[in-house]
Amino acid sequence: MVADLPTVDPEAPISTDGPAPLLDVRDLVVEFTSEDGVVHAVDRATFTIGRHETVGIVGESGSGKSVTSLAILGLLPKSAKITGDILFKGKSLRAASEKDMEKIRGEEIAMIFQDALAALNPVHTIGTQIAEAIRVHHSDVSEKDLRERAVELLDIVGIPSPSDRVDHYPHEFSGGMRQRAMIAMSIANDPELLIADEPTTALDVTVQAQVLEVLERIQDRTSSSIILITHDLGVVAGVVDRVIVMYAGRQVELGSIDDTFYVPKHPYTEGLLASLPRLDRRADKTSRLHRILGQPPSLIRLPSGCAFHPRCPYADVPGRCTEERPELYEVGHEHRTACFYPDRVGTIGALE
Repeated sequence: MVADLPTVDPEAPISTDGPAPLLDVRDLVVEFTSEDGVVHAVDRATFTIGRHETVGIVGESGSGKSVTSLAILGLLPKSAKITGDILFKGKSLRAASEKDMEKIRGEEIAMIFQDALAALNPVHTIGTQIAEAIRVHHSDVSEKDLRERAVELLDIVGIPSPSDRVDHYPHEFSGGMRQRAMIAMSIANDPELLIADEPTTALDVTVQAQVLEVLERIQDRTSSSIILITHDLGVVAGVVDRVIVMYAGRQVELGSIDDTFYVPKHPYTEGLLASLPRLDRRADKTSRLHRILGQPPSLIRLPSGCAFHPRCPYADVPGRCTEERPELYEVGHEHRTACFYPDRVGTIGALE
C-alpha cells in the first residue's frame, strides 16, 4: 500500500560518488506558450549525475528527455519559461551569464546531437569543424596542432585512415561515421560531462553497438560522466549505471540498471520492458509482444492525477490514480517510483 511508502524529498540527491555530485538538477520545470495553450515539457525533474557515472534517460518522444538536456546547456529559446535550478560542480547554471555558459559549453559540458547530418556543416571538412570546436576555447593552439588533434580524435572514435578522413566532408561519411565524427567533436576539449542525445538513432544494430562501445572507451579514457538519452531500453541495458524513466514530462521511475530491468516498480517501465523481444522466450505464431494501450497524452492537456492512468492496467478508475498526482516514493535502495501501487506492478503476463 502507498501508505507504507515514504515520500522522497524532491531536492534530495539520488546518488553521488562523493560529498557533491557533478550535476544536480533540482525541481526543473520547462514550459512553452503555444497558440493552443501552455506546453508542460518538463515537470519537476530532479536527479543527480555522479562523477565518472553513466545515467540513461529513457522515454517516448515528447517525454521531456531532450528538453531537459537543452535546459542544462542553456540552449532553450528565450520563450521557454524555466524554473528550478541546475547545479554543475556546485555552481548554478541558471544563474550563470551567457558569457559564462559559452565557456562551459564544449569545454566542461558537451553534447552529441541526435541528427549528425544536420549538426555537421556540409561546406566544411570534418577536420575543420573539429578544429573549430577546440579553437573556440583554446585560441592559442597552432593550425598544425589542431590538425594533429583532429586526426587523434578521429582515431580514438574508430574512424579508419583518420589522417585522410580528416579532410573529407560530411557527405563522404556513412551515417555511423558521421555519428563518430560528432562524438570526436564533442570530446575535443575533454569535457567532464557528455550528453548523448539519441546517439544511435537511425543506425543499424551493428553500428549502434559500435557507437556505444566508443562512448564506453571514451569514458574509460577521460573519466567523464555521461547522460545517455534514448527511447530504447535495450540500448542502455549494458551501458548505464542508473536509469531515469520519463513519461509526459515527468519522472516516473529512477533506479539502478538491475532494479529497473529486473524489478520495475512503475507500470510504464514494465510496459516498455515487456514490449522488447526476448531471446530466452520461445515464440510461436500466436504469441505477440506486449503493447501499451492508448497514446501518449497531450502536454498541453495532461490527464488529472497520474498522467499514465488512462493507459495503466493497474489504475483505480475512478479513484486515487485519477485524482492525485503521485510523488516519487522510495521502494528500495536508491530506487524510486511515481506510482501509488508499486506492489501491483509485475503481474502483466508478458513479463512472466
